[in-house]
Amino acid sequence: MERTDVNHQAPVSAELIARLQRSVQGVIRGKDEVIQLALVALFCRGHLLIEDVPGVGKTTLAHALARSFNCTFHRVQFTSDMLPSDVIGVSVFSQQTQLFEFRPGPIFANVVLADEINRTTPKTQSALLEAMNEYQVTVDNHTYPLPQPFMVMATQNPIEHHGTYPLPESQLDRFLMRLKMGYPSLETEKEILSNFATSDPLANVQPVMTAEEVVEVQQAVRRVTVDEELMNYTLAIVEKTRHHEFLSLGVSPRGSMSLYRAAQSLALVEGRSYCIPDDFKRLVLPVFAHRCVVSSRYVSTERKVDQAEAMLQEILDSTPVPL
Repeated sequence: MERTDVNHQAPVSAELIARLQRSVQGVIRGKDEVIQLALVALFCRGHLLIEDVPGVGKTTLAHALARSFNCTFHRVQFTSDMLPSDVIGVSVFSQQTQLFEFRPGPIFANVVLADEINRTTPKTQSALLEAMNEYQVTVDNHTYPLPQPFMVMATQNPIEHHGTYPLPESQLDRFLMRLKMGYPSLETEKEILSNFATSDPLANVQPVMTAEEVVEVQQAVRRVTVDEELMNYTLAIVEKTRHHEFLSLGVSPRGSMSLYRAAQSLALVEGRSYCIPDDFKRLVLPVFAHRCVVSSRYVSTERKVDQAEAMLQEILDSTPVPL
């Protein structure tokens, strides 16, 4: 079965997307919601930030997604002594040509896993800004385009852990969504132990999609229909974040565009050529929570992340949903 956009252009295979989702689910058990949102980020050309305690499958999710479609993949382990050149590359003088030659860094890949991104300094974190926003890097006044599709999947430990550098607002704003893996249920963890006892599920993952097909899906996302009432609904939520008494920083225009594009992508992943209100409601917290900064006037024992989510939930509950 195939679905097409309203203009009957470039049909997108529902089975193709479903196969990609099943491939990742074969490795990451019991986290169907996280997997689907990761695909949403991929198909709308977004970047993903996964925050949780060590050992719950953040890195494995990135590996499983990258191996499930035919692409280049680089993993970068961020540490406190890393330099920006360790990420984007460096120009090296060649004795043979008597010229400086650019040696690309690990950023030049379709999927880049920035592991424990908040363990490196802000200077090195900033090396990702141009790449994530403009899909290119500039070194020594030369601009180099990045391969397409391009996606950064970053993991970070909770900021309460030792040796972490909080990501600045400008860096957080480049991520389409922030997700939490969470601990698996007892039944799921038992299944994980059984699977890993006999084999490594990652080693058995085979590509089910090409990079070109991913780009085709990304283009199809832009053709998903969004009613004007849904745009007004989005802007009403955004406006409330900018004037909330306990939020010192609301959602930026990049944030509202991110929600719009993510909703289009979710609709396509679920087999629709149009968006519905639930697409936007479901994505408000993962797309907006990391972009909002809680005011110091708000006193609570909750973590800042949880505070922002609670305020966004209040805004959601008080904003009329278009019918």
